[in-house]
Formats: sequence, C-alpha cells, structure tokens
Amino acid sequence: MSKTQTTFDDADKVIKADSLPEANPTGTWKDFLAIAKMGIVISNLITVFAGIFLAIKFNSLLFMDELNVLALAVVGSAFVIAGGCCLNNYIDRDIDGLMDRTMDRPTVTGKIEAHQALWMGIILSAIGVILLAMTTLTAAVFGLIGLFVYVVVYTMWLKRTHSINTVVGGISGAMPPLIGWAAVDANLDIKAWILFLILFLWQPPHFLALAMKRCEEYRNAGIPMLPVVSGFKMTKRQMIWYVAALIPVSLYLYPFGKVFTILATVLGFGWLALGLSGIRTSDDIKWARQMFVYSLNYLTILFVAMILVNI
Repeated sequence: MSKTQTTFDDADKVIKADSLPEANPTGTWKDFLAIAKMGIVISNLITVFAGIFLAIKFNSLLFMDELNVLALAVVGSAFVIAGGCCLNNYIDRDIDGLMDRTMDRPTVTGKIEAHQALWMGIILSAIGVILLAMTTLTAAVFGLIGLFVYVVVYTMWLKRTHSINTVVGGISGAMPPLIGWAAVDANLDIKAWILFLILFLWQPPHFLALAMKRCEEYRNAGIPMLPVVSGFKMTKRQMIWYVAALIPVSLYLYPFGKVFTILATVLGFGWLALGLSGIRTSDDIKWARQMFVYSLNYLTILFVAMILVNI
C-alpha cells in the first residue's frame, strides 16, 4: 500500500466489512481479550492509578473516601482503552496480515468477525466514557480525546501516510494520568501535565525501538514508520533527543523528594547513555532491543516510585 494514498481512500478501504475473508469464525473469550490488547490496558492503568493517587495526595483528600472515584476512573479508563484497541484491530486487519507480529490476530485469522470487533470497540468505548463522566466531565473529555487521536488521527490516517505517526499518536498514550487526575480534581495541577509530558516524551523512543526491530515488516506492509522512511541513523538521533528532553521534565517533580529525584536522574541518564551508545554500535537491532526493554523498565519503575514516595 502506497503511503501517498489520501486519508479518505485509506478510511474508505479499512471500514469495508467485507475487505477480508472471515468465514467460520471460532472466536473464544481469549480471542476477544486479545483484540482488546489487555497487556496495553493493564500497563496504561498503572499511569491512570498514579494520576488518581497523586491527585488525592496533593488535594489533601483521604484515599478511602475516594474509592468510588477510583473504581469508576480505573474501570472507565480500561473500557475506553480496550475499546480503542478493538477499533484499531478492526481498522488494521488489512495490514496486520502482512506482518509477522500481527498476522495471528483474531481479526486477521477470521476467528472474530469484523462487525464483532467494530461493535465491541464502540460499546466498550461508550461505556468507558460514561463511567468517566460519572467522575468529572473533564475526565470524560480527556478519554474522548485520547480515543479520537488513537483511532482516527493515528490508526486511520497518520499510521498509513506519515512517519510523524508515532509522535502524534503519543498524545493518546499520554492521556491516562490526566484522566486519572481529572477524575479526582478537574482543576488540573501542573504536576498532572508533567505526568502527561513524561509519557508523551517517553513514547517515541519506545515505539521507534520497536519500529527498528520490525523495520522490514513495516516496509512490507507499506507503513511509513521513521526507520522505513529515513533509516536507522536518523531514527537513533530522534530517539536520543527525546530521551534527553525527558530528563529535565521528570526532574520537575523534585517536590516528590530526594529519593525520587535521585532515582529519576539515574534512570534518565542511564537511558541517555544507552541511547548515545547506539551512535557507534555495529548491531542496530540488538541496540533497539535494549532500548525497548529499558524503556519498559524506566516507565514502570518511575511511576511506581511516584506512588511509593508519596504514601
């Protein structure tokens, strides 16, 4: 598929229910969980919870008094994220079959029919937004923004047309802590926006590392990821700049105390050192794999630490 196709041509193609053979669907509950991408849902809920917990802390509220808000925000966020993932599977089923990483998805193999994935995505998303609205309208709006950017702007448009897809798509991936904070306090503190920026800056080096590992698959599928369009050298430079920008942003949370500040500094400069080592590496794929693993550990440790130091 050529990246020069117009957005409307792409959208028209991917929403046709009969664009792929889907005879004899045999989907099980595991297949439905697979298209909801539960791994992504769970990882995002960590940042949702961090936003909720910190909002409670810095608004001098009692955690036990906010359990209803916690439940609505967590479940609502989970439904919105899962719904978006289902819609992503529905839209991408034509190109997923061209990549080793995604060719076994139930929407590709036909275990789940296209209309099932579509309606599952719509229903989960709608329920999720309603649950978020039961906390604050601001949380629901953030949920809708994240959903729109991920499904329409990223999946239907930029993923198929431009290498900036990873950056713009990062807006949706950075929404969870904002949703969590807004569920408790619609008057967002600057710390909530710092959480957003941390996730926004974290995503390009994380996903570009994956794109480097799967570069030939993306090329074969006609997806203009940065490594495909501009090569590894440019991709590595971009990743290093994002990691470098992430360090001072994370250190803006110095009010969390010395332990957190030291940890954020060590994690940030450790990632930057690994990134810089990629300039002279002779094995780009091995380096990309190391960057990908480090990014996962970085985010998990940083957000867990935010919670622990504020207990």
